[in-house]
Amino acid sequence: MLVLATLSLAQGTAPATPLALITREGRRPIPTIILNSQEFIALDDVASMFQVAVREDALAGGVTVSYKGRTVVASADQPMASVNGRVVTLPAPVARVGRRLYVPIDFLPRALAPIYDAPIELRRAPRMLVVGNVRVVRVVPRIEAVGPLTRATIEIAPAALVSVATDAGRVLLRIDADALEVGPTPPGTGLIDQMRTGDQSTTVAIALSPRAGMPRVSTTTTSDSTRVLIEVPLAPQFQETNAAPVPPLPAPPPSFPTQPADALPLLPPAGPRLQTMVIDPGHGGDDSGVRGPKGAVEKQIALDVARRLKTLVETRLGVRVVMTRDDDRAVTLDERDAVANNSKADLFLSIHVNGALSPSVAGAEVYYLRLDREGEDARRNTAATELVLPAVGGGTRPIDMIRWDLAQSFHVGASATFASLLEEELRKHIPMGPRPVQQEPMRVLAGANMPASLVEIAYLTNPDQEQRAQSGDFQANVAQALYDAVLRFRSYLEAPPDR
Repeated sequence: MLVLATLSLAQGTAPATPLALITREGRRPIPTIILNSQEFIALDDVASMFQVAVREDALAGGVTVSYKGRTVVASADQPMASVNGRVVTLPAPVARVGRRLYVPIDFLPRALAPIYDAPIELRRAPRMLVVGNVRVVRVVPRIEAVGPLTRATIEIAPAALVSVATDAGRVLLRIDADALEVGPTPPGTGLIDQMRTGDQSTTVAIALSPRAGMPRVSTTTTSDSTRVLIEVPLAPQFQETNAAPVPPLPAPPPSFPTQPADALPLLPPAGPRLQTMVIDPGHGGDDSGVRGPKGAVEKQIALDVARRLKTLVETRLGVRVVMTRDDDRAVTLDERDAVANNSKADLFLSIHVNGALSPSVAGAEVYYLRLDREGEDARRNTAATELVLPAVGGGTRPIDMIRWDLAQSFHVGASATFASLLEEELRKHIPMGPRPVQQEPMRVLAGANMPASLVEIAYLTNPDQEQRAQSGDFQANVAQALYDAVLRFRSYLEAPPDR
């Protein structure tokens, strides 16, 4: 009763912005109140969140908080607490509102953290309480230039992998972190209407003006930070031109007779180049793929590796990367090939994780398409059905018409080369299976009208590989190996022909 009498009687109000609890499991709000300009949290909420025991202690003259044999005694009339016999100061003593006991939120990092078995950090500005080994990165968005070209930057510290998705009207950045501490967002201006956190907790969304053209996004990473540059041009239909009309060229003098147009020498056509790559994370939505004995699912691991690879290819090679999915949704095999073909991709890579009846089977494998008899005939007879269309400026041009299900038959040689490079680079980083490169009649490869391969990076049915496949280090090693193979394939693709 003595303690009850000395605890302050007060009424509290809720803060304008709730405090957020950040853990590896996600983010959720914490109820707090403001008392005499100080923020407090109820001790019964503390007990629930941190699994501690709380009791009023008349002999100690305050409240005792216990965790695994370690104790904190918070004073009822002095702004201090005793932590295993060591005194720490607090902004205010324990308070009572109604029938509930409250401590200032600084009690958590100052008094509870020393006896707890996970770090507890209070970040006041972003209103975050971070518990555990959680990767929180600071994100500072800015709009730096407004004019015909609107330029924005996103500064990220510490450095983090960033995957970029662009579509009509917006840019979405997905940052490899557990949570984001986002600085003040600038008001929309120029061709950027809004910059804000995305619907998911580790994304930043940039909404574009209806007058915006296709944005250009580039990423630069140093040892301490990552910088994303977003340049938004005006859409062509809104651009004005004041250029004077170009007068026609004068007729050549008589001493230089003209040649017919069809006799003019033509520049040799440019060789193949790696300009667009499609990355296909396997499965998605209701189709989880292989599930490991401890619950790891193929669809998520494939997506995680695909995002890492996308970031490496875009930032280091400057190659446009298209994902067949960048979230957890179902995509049919035909839709995956359609994404690749409609994007006019120069390379297709499908990422999967394997499974087997025996838990002892392990190792990565690489696949490219095995043709049936009709496909082999199509490959040997590379003169596909021709459709002749009129060309701009007169004349005609032939267009090859290729059956969808035979599209890959024209690229099997290059696909075999890509598969071999994938196997060589993966072997440097992760264990390979006993048959590391295989040819199989895989539907997802059959309709791709470009060099295409599929990788199975591990066996989730193997307990050891299931655990490793979920780790960031393993996924980073796989992404690096795949990137190295793409880099080598680009050199192969763009190498000049033997003279």
